[in-house]
Amino acid sequence: MSSKNRNEVREPLIHLSKRASISMGKAWTIRVIAVLLGLLACGIAAFLLIEKLQQNPGKIGEFYYTFIKGSFSSNRRIWKFLKNVSILLCISLALTPAFRMRFWNIGGEGQTLMGVLSAIAVAFYLGGTVPEWLLLVLMLIAALAVSAVWAVIPALFRARWGTNETLFTLMMNYVATFVVGYFLIIWVPSGSSSLGKLKYGKLPVFVNEQLLTVIAVLLLTVGLYVYLNYTKHGYEISVVGESVRTAKYIGINERKVIIRTMILSGALCGLAGYLIAAGSDQTVTTNSAGGQGFTGIMVAWLGKFNPLFMILTAALIQILNQGASQISQDFGVNNALPNVIVGIVLFFIIGSEFFINYEIHFRKNAAKAGRSAIK
Repeated sequence: MSSKNRNEVREPLIHLSKRASISMGKAWTIRVIAVLLGLLACGIAAFLLIEKLQQNPGKIGEFYYTFIKGSFSSNRRIWKFLKNVSILLCISLALTPAFRMRFWNIGGEGQTLMGVLSAIAVAFYLGGTVPEWLLLVLMLIAALAVSAVWAVIPALFRARWGTNETLFTLMMNYVATFVVGYFLIIWVPSGSSSLGKLKYGKLPVFVNEQLLTVIAVLLLTVGLYVYLNYTKHGYEISVVGESVRTAKYIGINERKVIIRTMILSGALCGLAGYLIAAGSDQTVTTNSAGGQGFTGIMVAWLGKFNPLFMILTAALIQILNQGASQISQDFGVNNALPNVIVGIVLFFIIGSEFFINYEIHFRKNAAKAGRSAIK
Protein backbone atom coordinates (compact mmCIF):
# COMPACT_ATOMS: atom_id res chain seq x y z
CA MET A 1 0.00 0.00 0.00
CA SER A 2 1.43 3.38 -1.01
CA SER A 3 2.11 6.11 1.50
CA LYS A 4 -0.53 8.21 -0.26
CA ASN A 5 -3.25 5.62 0.43
CA ARG A 6 -2.09 5.12 4.00
CA ASN A 7 -2.25 8.83 4.76
CA GLU A 8 -5.55 9.41 2.98
CA VAL A 9 -8.40 10.23 5.35
CA ARG A 10 -11.72 8.93 4.12
CA GLU A 11 -14.40 11.50 4.81
CA PRO A 12 -17.82 10.05 5.75
CA LEU A 13 -20.60 10.40 3.20
CA ILE A 14 -22.73 12.38 5.66
CA HIS A 15 -21.73 14.20 8.83
CA LEU A 16 -23.57 16.53 11.18
CA SER A 17 -22.58 19.75 12.83
CA LYS A 18 -24.44 21.78 15.42
CA ARG A 19 -25.66 25.14 14.18
CA ALA A 20 -24.08 28.11 15.89
CA SER A 21 -27.26 30.09 15.26
CA ILE A 22 -30.29 30.23 13.00
CA SER A 23 -32.60 33.08 12.13
CA MET A 24 -36.11 33.02 13.52
CA GLY A 25 -37.57 33.20 10.01
CA LYS A 26 -35.61 30.15 8.84
CA ALA A 27 -36.49 28.18 11.97
CA TRP A 28 -40.21 28.80 11.54
CA THR A 29 -39.96 28.01 7.82
CA ILE A 30 -38.55 24.59 8.73
CA ARG A 31 -41.40 24.06 11.19
CA VAL A 32 -44.05 25.02 8.62
CA ILE A 33 -42.51 22.64 6.06
CA ALA A 34 -42.56 19.90 8.71
CA VAL A 35 -46.28 20.49 9.35
CA LEU A 36 -47.03 20.33 5.61
CA LEU A 37 -45.01 17.11 5.21
CA GLY A 38 -46.79 15.67 8.24
CA LEU A 39 -50.17 16.45 6.71
CA LEU A 40 -49.04 14.85 3.44
CA ALA A 41 -48.01 11.71 5.31
CA CYS A 42 -51.38 11.76 7.10
CA GLY A 43 -53.17 11.85 3.75
CA ILE A 44 -51.21 8.83 2.55
CA ALA A 45 -51.91 6.91 5.76
CA ALA A 46 -55.60 7.84 5.63
CA PHE A 47 -55.88 6.67 2.02
CA LEU A 48 -54.34 3.31 2.93
CA LEU A 49 -56.44 2.78 6.07
CA ILE A 50 -59.82 4.45 5.48
CA GLU A 51 -62.12 2.45 3.25
CA LYS A 52 -64.16 5.48 2.13
CA LEU A 53 -61.07 7.12 0.70
CA GLN A 54 -60.03 3.96 -1.12
CA GLN A 55 -63.45 3.78 -2.75
CA ASN A 56 -63.46 7.48 -3.62
CA PRO A 57 -59.94 9.01 -3.70
CA GLY A 58 -61.49 12.38 -4.58
CA LYS A 59 -62.53 12.72 -0.96
CA ILE A 60 -58.94 13.27 0.15
CA GLY A 61 -59.61 17.01 -0.01
CA GLU A 62 -62.55 16.49 2.34
CA PHE A 63 -60.20 14.66 4.69
CA TYR A 64 -57.95 17.73 4.95
CA TYR A 65 -60.92 20.07 5.20
CA THR A 66 -62.08 18.09 8.23
CA PHE A 67 -59.13 19.40 10.26
CA ILE A 68 -60.44 22.92 9.79
CA LYS A 69 -64.08 21.92 10.04
CA GLY A 70 -63.55 20.39 13.46
CA SER A 71 -62.61 23.76 14.96
CA PHE A 72 -64.14 26.51 12.83
CA SER A 73 -67.31 25.29 11.09
CA SER A 74 -69.72 26.89 13.61
CA ASN A 75 -69.75 29.45 16.40
CA ARG A 76 -70.08 26.72 18.99
CA ARG A 77 -66.98 24.94 17.68
CA ILE A 78 -65.01 28.18 17.49
CA TRP A 79 -65.75 28.97 21.14
CA LYS A 80 -64.96 25.40 22.11
CA PHE A 81 -61.66 25.74 20.25
CA LEU A 82 -60.84 29.02 22.00
CA LYS A 83 -61.69 27.55 25.40
CA ASN A 84 -59.60 24.42 24.86
CA VAL A 85 -56.66 26.44 23.54
CA SER A 86 -56.92 28.76 26.55
CA ILE A 87 -56.86 25.94 29.11
CA LEU A 88 -54.02 24.15 27.32
CA LEU A 89 -52.08 27.40 27.03
CA CYS A 90 -52.65 28.22 30.71
CA ILE A 91 -51.19 24.87 31.78
CA SER A 92 -48.27 25.32 29.36
CA LEU A 93 -47.59 28.77 30.78
CA ALA A 94 -47.64 27.29 34.28
CA LEU A 95 -44.92 24.80 33.35
CA THR A 96 -42.72 27.32 31.53
CA PRO A 97 -41.01 29.05 34.52
CA ALA A 98 -39.96 25.69 35.94
CA PHE A 99 -38.68 24.44 32.59
CA ARG A 100 -36.67 27.61 32.05
CA MET A 101 -35.04 26.88 35.39
CA ARG A 102 -34.27 23.31 34.23
CA PHE A 103 -36.65 21.98 36.88
CA TRP A 104 -38.54 19.32 34.92
CA ASN A 105 -42.04 19.68 36.32
CA ILE A 106 -44.00 16.78 34.80
CA GLY A 107 -46.77 17.23 37.37
CA GLY A 108 -48.95 19.77 35.56
CA GLU A 109 -51.71 17.18 35.20
CA GLY A 110 -51.95 16.51 38.93
CA GLN A 111 -51.51 20.14 39.92
CA THR A 112 -54.35 21.18 37.60
CA LEU A 113 -56.53 18.34 38.85
CA MET A 114 -55.99 19.42 42.46
CA GLY A 115 -57.00 22.95 41.43
CA VAL A 116 -60.27 21.63 40.00
CA LEU A 117 -60.90 19.53 43.10
CA SER A 118 -60.23 22.42 45.49
CA ALA A 119 -62.52 24.81 43.63
CA ILE A 120 -65.32 22.26 43.44
CA ALA A 121 -64.90 21.38 47.13
CA VAL A 122 -65.50 25.02 48.07
CA ALA A 123 -68.56 25.17 45.81
CA PHE A 124 -69.83 21.84 47.19
CA TYR A 125 -69.63 22.85 50.85
CA LEU A 126 -70.30 26.60 50.66
CA GLY A 127 -72.54 26.90 47.60
CA GLY A 128 -75.80 28.63 48.51
CA THR A 129 -74.54 29.75 51.93
CA VAL A 130 -72.42 32.72 50.76
CA PRO A 131 -72.92 35.28 47.98
CA GLU A 132 -71.96 34.01 44.53
CA TRP A 133 -69.18 36.57 44.03
CA LEU A 134 -67.60 35.60 47.35
CA LEU A 135 -67.94 31.91 46.49
CA LEU A 136 -66.05 32.46 43.22
CA VAL A 137 -63.29 34.34 45.06
CA LEU A 138 -62.97 31.57 47.66
CA MET A 139 -62.88 28.95 44.92
CA LEU A 140 -60.04 30.83 43.21
CA ILE A 141 -58.05 31.18 46.43
CA ALA A 142 -58.48 27.49 47.24
CA ALA A 143 -57.43 26.39 43.74
CA LEU A 144 -54.32 28.59 43.72
CA ALA A 145 -53.27 27.64 47.24
CA VAL A 146 -53.76 23.87 47.02
CA SER A 147 -52.11 23.57 43.61
CA ALA A 148 -49.18 25.70 44.80
CA VAL A 149 -48.71 23.42 47.82
CA TRP A 150 -48.98 20.36 45.59
CA ALA A 151 -46.23 21.74 43.34
CA VAL A 152 -43.92 22.95 46.10
CA ILE A 153 -43.66 19.52 47.77
CA PRO A 154 -41.30 18.14 45.06
CA ALA A 155 -39.45 21.47 45.07
CA LEU A 156 -38.75 21.18 48.80
CA PHE A 157 -37.44 17.64 48.40
CA ARG A 158 -35.26 18.70 45.45
CA ALA A 159 -33.90 21.75 47.29
CA ARG A 160 -33.26 19.89 50.56
CA TRP A 161 -32.27 16.36 49.50
CA GLY A 162 -31.61 16.63 45.75
CA THR A 163 -34.36 14.20 44.74
CA ASN A 164 -35.25 13.64 41.08
CA GLU A 165 -38.04 16.13 40.35
CA THR A 166 -39.10 14.37 37.13
CA LEU A 167 -40.09 11.14 38.87
CA PHE A 168 -41.43 12.96 41.93
CA THR A 169 -43.77 15.26 40.00
CA LEU A 170 -44.83 12.38 37.75
CA MET A 171 -45.84 10.25 40.73
CA MET A 172 -47.76 13.19 42.22
CA ASN A 173 -50.07 13.01 39.20
CA TYR A 174 -51.23 9.57 40.21
CA VAL A 175 -51.63 10.58 43.84
CA ALA A 176 -53.83 13.49 42.74
CA THR A 177 -56.02 11.10 40.75
CA PHE A 178 -56.49 8.88 43.80
CA VAL A 179 -57.30 11.91 45.99
CA VAL A 180 -60.04 12.98 43.55
CA GLY A 181 -61.40 9.44 43.47
CA TYR A 182 -61.49 9.38 47.28
CA PHE A 183 -63.51 12.60 47.50
CA LEU A 184 -65.91 11.42 44.82
CA ILE A 185 -66.63 8.33 46.93
CA ILE A 186 -67.38 10.59 49.90
CA TRP A 187 -69.51 13.04 47.95
CA VAL A 188 -71.41 10.41 45.94
CA PRO A 189 -72.39 7.64 48.36
CA SER A 190 -74.32 5.82 45.63
CA GLY A 191 -71.02 4.56 44.26
CA SER A 192 -71.45 6.02 40.77
CA SER A 193 -68.46 8.35 41.33
CA SER A 194 -70.20 10.94 39.17
CA LEU A 195 -70.80 14.20 40.98
CA GLY A 196 -72.77 15.99 38.28
CA LYS A 197 -72.86 19.73 37.68
CA LEU A 198 -73.17 21.91 40.77
CA LYS A 199 -75.71 24.73 40.93
CA TYR A 200 -73.25 27.25 42.32
CA GLY A 201 -69.79 28.53 41.50
CA LYS A 202 -70.09 29.43 37.81
CA LEU A 203 -68.28 32.36 36.22
CA PRO A 204 -70.57 35.11 34.89
CA VAL A 205 -71.37 35.05 31.17
CA PHE A 206 -70.38 37.97 28.92
CA VAL A 207 -71.16 37.40 25.22
CA ASN A 208 -70.18 33.75 25.68
CA GLU A 209 -69.47 31.64 28.74
CA GLN A 210 -65.91 31.06 27.51
CA LEU A 211 -65.01 34.73 26.98
CA LEU A 212 -63.71 35.35 30.51
CA THR A 213 -61.48 32.28 30.28
CA VAL A 214 -60.00 33.46 26.97
CA ILE A 215 -59.38 37.01 28.24
CA ALA A 216 -57.84 35.78 31.50
CA VAL A 217 -55.37 33.50 29.72
CA LEU A 218 -54.41 36.19 27.18
CA LEU A 219 -53.64 38.60 30.04
CA LEU A 220 -51.68 35.85 31.79
CA THR A 221 -49.66 35.20 28.62
CA VAL A 222 -48.59 38.84 28.35
CA GLY A 223 -47.94 39.08 32.08
CA LEU A 224 -45.78 35.96 32.18
CA TYR A 225 -43.81 37.10 29.13
CA VAL A 226 -42.98 40.36 30.91
CA TYR A 227 -42.21 38.52 34.18
CA LEU A 228 -39.78 36.09 32.56
CA ASN A 229 -37.98 38.60 30.35
CA TYR A 230 -38.05 41.94 32.17
CA THR A 231 -38.03 41.27 35.93
CA LYS A 232 -35.39 40.33 38.48
CA HIS A 233 -37.16 37.05 39.28
CA GLY A 234 -37.25 36.12 35.60
CA TYR A 235 -33.53 36.88 35.33
CA GLU A 236 -32.78 34.68 38.34
CA ILE A 237 -34.78 31.82 36.82
CA SER A 238 -32.72 32.06 33.62
CA VAL A 239 -29.39 32.17 35.49
CA VAL A 240 -30.24 29.14 37.65
CA GLY A 241 -31.31 27.29 34.50
CA GLU A 242 -28.09 28.12 32.68
CA SER A 243 -25.61 27.43 35.50
CA VAL A 244 -26.08 26.79 39.19
CA ARG A 245 -22.43 27.72 39.79
CA THR A 246 -22.90 31.07 38.11
CA ALA A 247 -26.02 31.68 40.17
CA LYS A 248 -24.12 30.99 43.40
CA TYR A 249 -21.20 33.15 42.28
CA ILE A 250 -23.40 36.23 41.76
CA GLY A 251 -25.30 35.64 45.01
CA ILE A 252 -28.52 33.98 43.82
CA ASN A 253 -30.00 31.52 46.32
CA GLU A 254 -30.77 28.46 44.18
CA ARG A 255 -33.08 26.82 46.72
CA LYS A 256 -35.10 29.99 47.17
CA VAL A 257 -35.51 30.40 43.41
CA ILE A 258 -36.59 26.77 42.97
CA ILE A 259 -39.22 26.95 45.71
CA ARG A 260 -40.52 30.35 44.62
CA THR A 261 -40.75 29.31 40.99
CA MET A 262 -42.57 26.07 41.78
CA ILE A 263 -45.08 27.95 43.92
CA LEU A 264 -45.76 30.14 40.89
CA SER A 265 -45.95 27.13 38.57
CA GLY A 266 -48.38 25.31 40.85
CA ALA A 267 -50.53 28.40 41.36
CA LEU A 268 -50.89 28.89 37.60
CA CYS A 269 -51.92 25.24 37.24
CA GLY A 270 -54.45 25.99 39.98
CA LEU A 271 -55.74 28.88 37.87
CA ALA A 272 -56.25 26.47 34.98
CA GLY A 273 -58.10 24.14 37.35
CA TYR A 274 -60.26 27.04 38.54
CA LEU A 275 -61.15 27.99 34.96
CA ILE A 276 -62.15 24.38 34.30
CA ALA A 277 -64.21 24.11 37.48
CA ALA A 278 -65.90 27.52 37.38
CA GLY A 279 -66.22 27.55 33.60
CA SER A 280 -68.43 25.12 31.74
CA ASP A 281 -67.65 21.97 33.77
CA GLN A 282 -68.80 22.87 37.31
CA THR A 283 -67.84 19.40 38.44
CA VAL A 284 -64.79 17.22 38.96
CA THR A 285 -63.80 13.78 37.72
CA THR A 286 -60.50 11.93 37.69
CA ASN A 287 -60.22 13.02 34.05
CA SER A 288 -61.00 16.73 34.53
CA ALA A 289 -57.51 17.75 33.35
CA GLY A 290 -58.00 15.60 30.25
CA GLY A 291 -54.31 14.82 29.76
CA GLN A 292 -53.57 18.47 29.03
CA GLY A 293 -50.93 18.54 31.75
CA PHE A 294 -48.84 16.23 29.57
CA THR A 295 -49.78 17.91 26.28
CA GLY A 296 -48.78 21.23 27.84
CA ILE A 297 -45.20 19.96 28.10
CA MET A 298 -45.10 19.59 24.32
CA VAL A 299 -46.70 23.01 23.79
CA ALA A 300 -44.12 24.68 26.03
CA TRP A 301 -41.20 22.86 24.41
CA LEU A 302 -42.33 23.53 20.82
CA GLY A 303 -42.85 27.19 21.72
CA LYS A 304 -39.26 27.34 23.04
CA PHE A 305 -40.64 28.37 26.45
CA ASN A 306 -41.69 31.69 24.94
CA PRO A 307 -45.25 32.53 26.10
CA LEU A 308 -46.08 34.39 22.88
CA PHE A 309 -44.93 31.58 20.58
CA MET A 310 -46.82 29.08 22.73
CA ILE A 311 -50.10 30.63 21.57
CA LEU A 312 -49.35 29.28 18.09
CA THR A 313 -48.27 25.82 19.24
CA ALA A 314 -51.30 25.44 21.54
CA ALA A 315 -53.62 26.47 18.69
CA LEU A 316 -51.97 24.03 16.26
CA ILE A 317 -52.24 21.07 18.62
CA GLN A 318 -55.87 21.88 19.41
CA ILE A 319 -56.72 22.13 15.69
CA LEU A 320 -55.23 18.67 15.23
CA ASN A 321 -57.12 17.25 18.21
CA GLN A 322 -60.52 18.63 17.22
CA GLY A 323 -59.88 17.75 13.58
CA ALA A 324 -59.08 14.18 14.60
CA SER A 325 -62.37 13.93 16.49
CA GLN A 326 -64.22 15.23 13.41
CA ILE A 327 -62.48 12.67 11.19
CA SER A 328 -63.68 9.92 13.50
CA GLN A 329 -67.24 11.20 13.13
CA ASP A 330 -67.30 11.97 9.40
CA PHE A 331 -65.41 8.93 8.13
CA GLY A 332 -66.82 6.38 10.54
CA VAL A 333 -63.54 5.19 12.01
CA ASN A 334 -62.69 4.44 15.61
CA ASN A 335 -60.81 6.87 17.83
CA ALA A 336 -57.48 5.08 17.44
CA LEU A 337 -56.87 6.07 13.81
CA PRO A 338 -57.34 9.84 14.30
CA ASN A 339 -54.93 9.69 17.24
CA VAL A 340 -52.39 7.99 14.99
CA ILE A 341 -52.87 10.75 12.41
CA VAL A 342 -52.26 13.44 15.03
CA GLY A 343 -49.21 11.51 16.19
CA ILE A 344 -47.77 11.52 12.66
CA VAL A 345 -48.02 15.32 12.43
CA LEU A 346 -46.49 15.78 15.87
CA PHE A 347 -43.68 13.39 14.93
CA PHE A 348 -42.79 15.59 11.96
CA ILE A 349 -42.98 18.74 14.10
CA ILE A 350 -40.69 17.27 16.75
CA GLY A 351 -38.36 15.96 14.05
CA SER A 352 -38.06 19.45 12.56
CA GLU A 353 -36.18 20.55 15.68
CA PHE A 354 -33.31 18.31 14.58
CA PHE A 355 -32.89 20.29 11.35
CA ILE A 356 -33.17 23.56 13.27
CA ASN A 357 -30.36 22.59 15.65
CA TYR A 358 -28.09 20.68 13.24
CA GLU A 359 -26.74 21.03 9.72
CA ILE A 360 -26.23 18.07 7.38
CA HIS A 361 -23.07 18.02 5.26
CA PHE A 362 -22.47 15.65 2.34
CA ARG A 363 -19.05 14.43 1.19
CA LYS A 364 -17.71 16.24 -1.80
CA ASN A 365 -17.02 14.11 -4.87
CA ALA A 366 -13.46 13.34 -5.77
CA ALA A 367 -13.31 15.60 -8.83
CA LYS A 368 -14.60 18.60 -6.91
CA ALA A 369 -12.22 17.85 -4.07
CA GLY A 370 -9.36 17.66 -6.57
CA ARG A 371 -10.23 21.01 -8.12
CA SER A 372 -10.41 22.51 -4.64
CA ALA A 373 -6.96 21.13 -3.86
CA ILE A 374 -5.50 22.63 -7.08
CA LYS A 375 -6.94 26.02 -6.23
